[in-house]
Amino acid sequence: MAESLPPALHPPVAVALAKLVKTFPGPNALPGGLNAEPKFDGFRTTAFNDGGTVTLWSRQGKELTRILPDAAAALAEQLPPGVVLDGETVIWNRDRLDFDALLQRMVTSRAALPALANELPASFVAFDVLAVAGQDTRGVPFTGRRELLEELARDWAAPLHLSPITRDMDLAKTWLRDLPATGIEGLVFKGSQPYEVARIWLKLKHKDVWDMVCAAVIGPARGPTTGHHRRPAHRRRTEDRRPFDRPDYKGRA
Repeated sequence: MAESLPPALHPPVAVALAKLVKTFPGPNALPGGLNAEPKFDGFRTTAFNDGGTVTLWSRQGKELTRILPDAAAALAEQLPPGVVLDGETVIWNRDRLDFDALLQRMVTSRAALPALANELPASFVAFDVLAVAGQDTRGVPFTGRRELLEELARDWAAPLHLSPITRDMDLAKTWLRDLPATGIEGLVFKGSQPYEVARIWLKLKHKDVWDMVCAAVIGPARGPTTGHHRRPAHRRRTEDRRPFDRPDYKGRA
């Protein structure tokens, strides 16, 4: 019989968040020391396999399964029942992350979506696990959850990926310097805490990356008829950063 999820983990589920910091944190900034991961530019996504039925949900509690059929199909094939993953859905366009391609999924009709997904398929990058075999793992310290996640990911194939992680802060600083050339926004730091719905992690964005939203209206200022908004690709002051291979390998660095 396929494992079902515990009642407390029926979707949607609130997720852990990260507090923005302006400088590289010290070694004792979080309990148990620092684990650094790349901060992907995509949709924060929780993936649920409840008795063999896979659904994807946003941080805001909206279901994403319809607009991410490729990611959902891969998770249904490779994720055991009774598992909940926390991660990021991303789209690679050549050697860069393409957030606009994700946004396009939200305004594409059901009939046109398969062609769009075939042209620019979505990937799911897992960085935490909230349930395994129908058991809630949120009370397990991060190091234990990471071990469970690595065991789950041992035989994964694209488009499922395990987020890279390191306790080597010199390597993390190299990631912060070089990975933004691939669209990575910066780093997320995690300690040894259990998973909580609070800002228990830290995030550091690359200094040459800004978030921008462009907005426009059509019609008179007092009564516009149409509004448009768009988040452009991240802008950088320099474009000479060495590109890395896509971080879709398994294990620790």
